[in-house]
Amino acid sequence: MQSSVCRRELSQLVIVDVQEKLCAAMEPSALAAVVKNCGILLQAARLLEIPVLHTEQYPQGLGATIADLRGENAIAKTAFSCADEPAFAARLRRDRPQITLAGMEAHICILQTALQLQGLGKQVFVVEDAVISRRDANKQNALARLRHAGVIVTNTESVVFEWLKVAEGDAFKQISKLVR
Repeated sequence: MQSSVCRRELSQLVIVDVQEKLCAAMEPSALAAVVKNCGILLQAARLLEIPVLHTEQYPQGLGATIADLRGENAIAKTAFSCADEPAFAARLRRDRPQITLAGMEAHICILQTALQLQGLGKQVFVVEDAVISRRDANKQNALARLRHAGVIVTNTESVVFEWLKVAEGDAFKQISKLVR
């Protein structure tokens, strides 16, 4: 049986479609919280040397990832599930079976990606306070479906402290400052 704990050496982080024009369609205060939490996950992953992938849904029409979360070599896609994009599948680390998902929209790209990755044998964690939909009811429905399907729904602080495992060292000090 798989552990339900995010482990640094097994994890990779995927930031899904946090793009300029999609962000404009979101409720501003909810968006601000999601962007903050995605930023915490991204910084923690970098500090702990956890691989990160970024995707962009049809960037020609929806724009690039917002500046605060922009990474290297975003993967452009038109499929809603990241797993249906060959470039994503090629860059997903085979030696890291735990996939942590954050971004938008919870009821479309996050949901389809999580279910498909789980079907491919990955252990999927969806970070509840780092995903968003235009309508909160759609987000809540997606989270309920994911839980029912056996995907682990978690939160930003749980993930980063599970990655850390112990309260010591420079990474702990830096991450502790991020979550204050």
